[in-house]
Amino acid sequence: MTDPLPLIYDLDLPELQDLLKSWGEPAFRARQIWQGLYQHLWDAPEQFTNIPASLREKLFTGFRFSALQPAQVLSSNDGETVKTLFTLWDGRAIEAVLMRYSERRTLCISSQAGCAMGCVFCATGQMGFKRHLTSGEIVAQVLHYARILQAENDHVTNVVIMGMGEPFHNYNAVLHAVDRLNHPEGFKFGERRFTISTVGLVPLIRRFADENRQINLAISLHAVDDAQRSSMMPVNKQYPISKLLEACRYYINKTRRRVTFEWALIRDVNDSPETAIRLAGLLKGMLCHVNVIPLNPTQRYPGQASTRERAQAFQAELEKRGITCSIRIRRGVDIQAGCGQLAIQASDASNQP
Repeated sequence: MTDPLPLIYDLDLPELQDLLKSWGEPAFRARQIWQGLYQHLWDAPEQFTNIPASLREKLFTGFRFSALQPAQVLSSNDGETVKTLFTLWDGRAIEAVLMRYSERRTLCISSQAGCAMGCVFCATGQMGFKRHLTSGEIVAQVLHYARILQAENDHVTNVVIMGMGEPFHNYNAVLHAVDRLNHPEGFKFGERRFTISTVGLVPLIRRFADENRQINLAISLHAVDDAQRSSMMPVNKQYPISKLLEACRYYINKTRRRVTFEWALIRDVNDSPETAIRLAGLLKGMLCHVNVIPLNPTQRYPGQASTRERAQAFQAELEKRGITCSIRIRRGVDIQAGCGQLAIQASDASNQP
């Protein structure tokens, strides 16, 4: 397979300015292109009427403006959740999801094709690692849904980077994508509206803390003891719970920002009141919040979702002990909206390694 043209969304503004300078173009042309990409959301040559035709031709013969090809689009029965399976230039598949709430339009986007972390209950973990996404491929997922919402006179309000892949395993590309979308002359999407979810790569949590960004941090925890967490999440063998929570406390002390702990409630595995009591003990004194969600079942994991009653009992035990807890509504279960569920089917069908 031949290498494709470079992707325009992989350039930041200074790189675009240097490119235009090398082409003998005035400096202001770079900002015109940047604003076309990120403010007007243009992605076709004829839309860039603010630059000369000769420059348009040079730009579109030298760069790709399309990073993602929608291969499958599924909408939930209530119309509130839309999941898209995208094909990348090399045939790899990734997913992104748009979730409409009463006052929010939240995107869940991917950072990798596949995932190296191997969490047993996660469809993406079950398919293994394929490759990192570039920063531009991450950006393109947001712009894809931004165009859809723009056509409805609506806009993206939140982005969670907790789709396919482990974001901190692709740290630089993820943060470059956030910076590009946050740029004040472009998409202008504030850092506080991003959430990055990690399985707990301790050195990178500490690095993230030292950078003191305004991005929200979520930690996939899911167990209160190392034996169980290691059986569910192999990363725990390298970074056990004690080291993970130590890194979280470092992050809180450094940034004064709250950590969200994600907890997939699995029936008769980690959903008992006793488990909630132990979890409250682990998190005592931390500036944190627990976000529980009944498991999205996958074909390769036998676990089942907890009942609503079990989830509420779990929540009650935490809140009695001063740990704030929310029960997240499962979205898109009827369209397999859990990360990686469509991509693993596509991978199986194509037998792509």
